[in-house]
Amino acid sequence: MNLTKNKIRILFIARATLYSSPGGDTIQVLKTAEYLEKFDLEVTINLSSKDINVADYDIVHFFNIIRPADILVHFKKAKKKVISTIFVDYSETEKNASNFLRKNLINLVGSYKVEYLKSIIKAILGKESIVSKEFIFRGQFNSMKFLYKNSDALLPNSLSELNRLKKVFGTTNALCEKVVNAIDINSNIIPNPEFIDAIICVGRIEKLKNQLNVIKAVNQLNLPLYIIGNPAINDVAYFEECKKIAGDKVKFIRNLPQNEVFSIMKAAKVHVLASWFETTGLVSLEAAYYGCNIVITDKGDQVEYFQNNAYYCKPNDIESIKKAVLKAYCTPYDLKFHNYIKDNLTWENTALQTKEVYLEILEKN
Repeated sequence: MNLTKNKIRILFIARATLYSSPGGDTIQVLKTAEYLEKFDLEVTINLSSKDINVADYDIVHFFNIIRPADILVHFKKAKKKVISTIFVDYSETEKNASNFLRKNLINLVGSYKVEYLKSIIKAILGKESIVSKEFIFRGQFNSMKFLYKNSDALLPNSLSELNRLKKVFGTTNALCEKVVNAIDINSNIIPNPEFIDAIICVGRIEKLKNQLNVIKAVNQLNLPLYIIGNPAINDVAYFEECKKIAGDKVKFIRNLPQNEVFSIMKAAKVHVLASWFETTGLVSLEAAYYGCNIVITDKGDQVEYFQNNAYYCKPNDIESIKKAVLKAYCTPYDLKFHNYIKDNLTWENTALQTKEVYLEILEKN
């Protein structure tokens, strides 16, 4: 292939619920595609549930290595295979925020077998399909390991994530490159006056994001808290539990367009995301840029991104969450991290890093 004359054709394949249950990966997929096209690449986005002729594309770029049931069938047909790994670990969520049966099940059989069983049950109940039937025979762990070992390139969002992958799956011949997660920089955002000095929590409402404990903590502070997002498809009961324990100053707002969320962030005082696990915490980056002090946990890979520019709490400790939120609320906002994000964590940087990986693996013909 003559890389200097022909436009490179890229196919993104993402989870079937990318739009019906949006999350941080939804933004990552859409924005990476948008900015790659500004670098003169041709990008098509498809959901894993669709019948796709992957042979028409120079590179097939997958998202979420933890969803091999979505990926395997397309992966084996692709010429060049790239995975943005988004290697989330649900084990702490299951151990700490699930019911008695699930807690004991994960202790008995391990997190990968639990994820496998969840995929099978969702398929039986018609909630999600298993696109790759081979997944049924390989299982969760071996399917993920196959993807890890047989990719042309793996693109974690942090060195911490890459180290976790290597610890779990060992060595690989794939090109492994950190590609930063990023945010949209919009200088025209006007603060929404209804949310001045509010505490906000933006994201899909689910056990992983731990909104229940955030509500319990902020209830004790008698400050306004806005939970912004839709319940996850499989966590509607959790959403109902959150509403049940919410105090008078806790309000729930359904998904909003991105710029409306940014407008709320620019007015709010604190953004809290006390998750059991985040590879990056994309919404925390957005909130930090648009003017919020940030409360997060050290679970996953967040420390690599936020370092000492956040207030840390323990997700299972209500008092810890309350103290971190109060400290963030009482501290003036510092522009230092805002400027760092503007200079380093933009979608232009993400797209440029991704394109460089594409060119490297294509030149290995």
